[in-house]
Amino acid sequence: MSPAAVPPPEAHHGAGPDAEVSRTPEPNRATEVSRDPRTGAATPGPPATTPAELSAALAAAARDADRFAATAPAVRAGLLAAVADALEEHTGELAALADAETALGPERLRGEVGRAAAQLRFYGTVATEGGWLGVRIDGPGTTGSGELRRMNRPLGPVAVFGASNFPFAFGVAGHDTASALAAGCPVLVKAHPAHPLLSRRLGDLVSAALHAAGAPEGAFSLVTGFDAGLALVDAPEVAAVAFTGSQSGGTALVERAARRLVPVPVFAEMGTVNPVVLTPAAAGDRGGLAGAAEGFTGSFTLGQGQFCTKPGLLLAPAGSGAADAVAGALKEVAPGVLLTESIAAAYRQGVADLVAAGASPVASVPALTRGFAAEPTVLTVPARALRPGSRLLAECFGPVALVVEYGSGAQLREILAALQPSLAAAVISAGPADPELPWLVEHLARRSGRVVVDGWPTGVATSWAQQHGGPWPATSRPEATSVGASALDRFTRPVAYQGVPQAALPVALRDGNPWGVVRRLDGVPTPAAAGTAGGRG
Repeated sequence: MSPAAVPPPEAHHGAGPDAEVSRTPEPNRATEVSRDPRTGAATPGPPATTPAELSAALAAAARDADRFAATAPAVRAGLLAAVADALEEHTGELAALADAETALGPERLRGEVGRAAAQLRFYGTVATEGGWLGVRIDGPGTTGSGELRRMNRPLGPVAVFGASNFPFAFGVAGHDTASALAAGCPVLVKAHPAHPLLSRRLGDLVSAALHAAGAPEGAFSLVTGFDAGLALVDAPEVAAVAFTGSQSGGTALVERAARRLVPVPVFAEMGTVNPVVLTPAAAGDRGGLAGAAEGFTGSFTLGQGQFCTKPGLLLAPAGSGAADAVAGALKEVAPGVLLTESIAAAYRQGVADLVAAGASPVASVPALTRGFAAEPTVLTVPARALRPGSRLLAECFGPVALVVEYGSGAQLREILAALQPSLAAAVISAGPADPELPWLVEHLARRSGRVVVDGWPTGVATSWAQQHGGPWPATSRPEATSVGASALDRFTRPVAYQGVPQAALPVALRDGNPWGVVRRLDGVPTPAAAGTAGGRG
């Protein structure tokens, strides 16, 4: 995944109108630097959050956590819709600001603003439906004794570390922020240093929209600066951490949170090498091979290879000519720039490390001569070199991929067993009757969070059935997803109430179903519409 930077910068913004921090840096106060990836030019960015400002933001989040948790899901959906409206209203401005700091292109960025707005509304819908609350009510006939009621409760303030590569979809107002707010948790977002000016503007828009819609002041704040980010993870007010970024960054946060006096969960979406398997039947069709090579190349170079779901490894039958086919498709790829200078440097070093580990260059596209340029590259390596612990099996963030040939089904199984678990994996087949599909899908499902057949892993739909996660080290919590309806589950914990009178119960557990959410009564799923006043419905 993109290096989200282990904590990194910006002055905090609360949801209240008086929470805005001065834009004028104080003497000796650290500031962020905004860089143009196309030229490398630097522009002064916002000031780093001071310890006093961070303390105020944390205090506000802790103070308002119970109030926000008690807000009806439908009200939270309205808050998220207000933020979505604000993003859409400022689409042109936001896309231009993001393009100046990411070079991802105005067209893609305008689309991503729309995608982020749709995500916000989606999580509002999920909140209102209420399945994430897991409400269960068992009467004496079920328990054999007294009444028992159970539900998931919001954890409390959540620290969010967004990604560099999706400044809207996984940024200040992205999946983690939206799903945490939908679950009733205040959010403190760590601005990403790759786009500090955009982060500041997004923080302003989110704060203003939430305040105008009636959210408590502590529901949202934005902080900037490496030290402020570390302090967020250490803060006793923070109940959970959500992170999208590199393996090293996510691991560092997991370890830091574990050293707290009271450890908290860190939901780190990191990413590894997402494999694609080309079956013998698919490779035997020359037209199919050409299409697979074109699709693979388009996927691993999409966004200059800066996707956590980028397919970094193509496993093809021996003698298929897959490496040459991918090399041919690479000729149509235009070079570009990467998000930051450090990412570009890490990419160049990563390609060199892959070669040093035994990979051979097949083809490349000359890099641009300016900015944070990258040279799209395809490499090949013998299957025997893919051993556990090899650099060949680690992610190289950027437009590079390996093509490896397997000589038999047995050798393919050996290769797959050596790979790190991944966010996604794909199979390119000869169709539904391909005899290799059943065992490949089953094997890949054991080691990835999403299995794709006859498609490419880049692109993650925001939906009820989505799973964007995977076994360690793809993520720190294999049971969690950072995208889709189940993303809310990360920020809750279950509590059972035994013999508690109505007036002392949380609203979601009371008779009459005041929030109108789906519930399970004595083990039977009950639609929200089935609830009636005065009964247990």
